[in-house]
Amino acid sequence: MTFPVVGMVGGGQLARMTHEAGIPLGIRFKLLSDTPQDSAAQVVSDVVIGDYRDLDTLREFAKGCDVITFDHEHVPTEHLRALEADGIPVRPGPDALVHAQDKGVMRARLTEIGVPCPRHRIVSDPADVAAFAREGLPEGAEGDGFPVVLKTVRGGYDGKGVWVVDSVEEAADPFRAGVPVLAEEKVDYVRELAANVVRSPHGQAVAYPVVESQQVDGVCDTVIAPAPDLDEALALKAEEMALSIAKELGVVGHLAVELFQTRDGRILVNELAMRPHNSGHWSMDGAITSQFANHVRAVLDLPLGDPRPREKWTVMVNVLGGDFPDMYSAYLHCMARDPKLKIHMYGKDVKPGRKVGHVNTYGDDLDDVLERARHAAGYLRGTITE
Repeated sequence: MTFPVVGMVGGGQLARMTHEAGIPLGIRFKLLSDTPQDSAAQVVSDVVIGDYRDLDTLREFAKGCDVITFDHEHVPTEHLRALEADGIPVRPGPDALVHAQDKGVMRARLTEIGVPCPRHRIVSDPADVAAFAREGLPEGAEGDGFPVVLKTVRGGYDGKGVWVVDSVEEAADPFRAGVPVLAEEKVDYVRELAANVVRSPHGQAVAYPVVESQQVDGVCDTVIAPAPDLDEALALKAEEMALSIAKELGVVGHLAVELFQTRDGRILVNELAMRPHNSGHWSMDGAITSQFANHVRAVLDLPLGDPRPREKWTVMVNVLGGDFPDMYSAYLHCMARDPKLKIHMYGKDVKPGRKVGHVNTYGDDLDDVLERARHAAGYLRGTITE
């Protein structure tokens, strides 16, 4: 029997963990990586080193692949269309992926299909930002309408390419990037949520429980699955919204819909990601079928697995690099203290603030599960020493 070859563009930790999910199924992976030291390049046997922005490199890489998928959204849209014209299945395809690549396109399309989003529009210069800010004021209200959130439409992630500006004078920086700038209202929200769904080419789709995602300095720190104290009707609405977006945009594979839960009881879409996502890492140990396993199934058009949680609560905490590079020496303490702890490291050099791994804990008592995860992540980083 000949097993299919999945071509993965991008050599980061998402590719590494997707490859891991394919191993029990006998699925072979071919990787296009920037360097041999990249996270996934350390563990995948068939690695091509090259530039994903070069069409000839992509075409050569695609030879022998049954399907192409990604661990990032940065491959030029026109290159993906060229691969499709060559007869190579690309999942998600360029018509869907552009909505994760370009925030302006995403906002326009979501608005068109009736998905609730923050007030927004493309702005041309700092004066236009000031006009946008004033447009949000109630009639007769005083003030200038600031603060405003500004985003470059392409290239941002983990807080990069995003500015919160309090005046027209602060609004100049985003325009120096040379790409269109999207202005959004600064949403008054209670917390951030994420709805993760997976959809296959023939339209089967599954939804994971809505999670709470806690950010520190624009970077995901903690994910709680399911989101505690979330009204059942609002959770169902978020799952249905994510499934609807996946269908309307023609997504194949994993889709993460990042959400704001507002103080007045609404949910608004913040961002989209069409690949496995940090808010779904909990599923590696906490769900019957992980986001990575279901992404593999989806891009190969296999029946999708059960996304339900195994335990009442699962908590994921990212392990960020600090001033203590020898994380392996911390295993003895972490594993002895918590035999149920699951540690996932990415093979990256430890640098301050860099995501180098994550931990998952689970159980019936949320306070206990949170404490165990945060202690382990802190001990691995070196910020906790006992």
